[in-house]
Amino acid sequence: MSTAEVGRTVVHRRYVPYSHAHYAGNLVDGAYSLAAFGDVATEMCIITDGDEGLFASYSDVQFKAPVRAGDVIEIEARLVRVGRRSRELDFEVRVVCRGAGDRGESSADVLEPAIVATTARGVVVVP
Repeated sequence: MSTAEVGRTVVHRRYVPYSHAHYAGNLVDGAYSLAAFGDVATEMCIITDGDEGLFASYSDVQFKAPVRAGDVIEIEARLVRVGRRSRELDFEVRVVCRGAGDRGESSADVLEPAIVATTARGVVVVP
């Protein structure tokens, strides 16, 4: 039995390791955000439908700001539509902490407000 309801959210936080830096300036590639969206979508499907579900599509993916190694990101999925077997989700990656190397190698700041780095809409299907 599904407990999917519009407005339900799932939030993850994670540190972006330096091993994921892909470009100059310690930037990570956009696929990093998409993989994180997959993780929160999987948890949403488990919570609402007792199944990991399958990703069907992404739409309106927007890379608005860089994600860098050393960041702490917050990834949110919000349920916006519930079909018989499909679930439509809005996603957002926010950078909530960022290294401040100008003050020392391990210095970092909490960002208030957080920086919205990536947004998207996606559809998952559940059995």
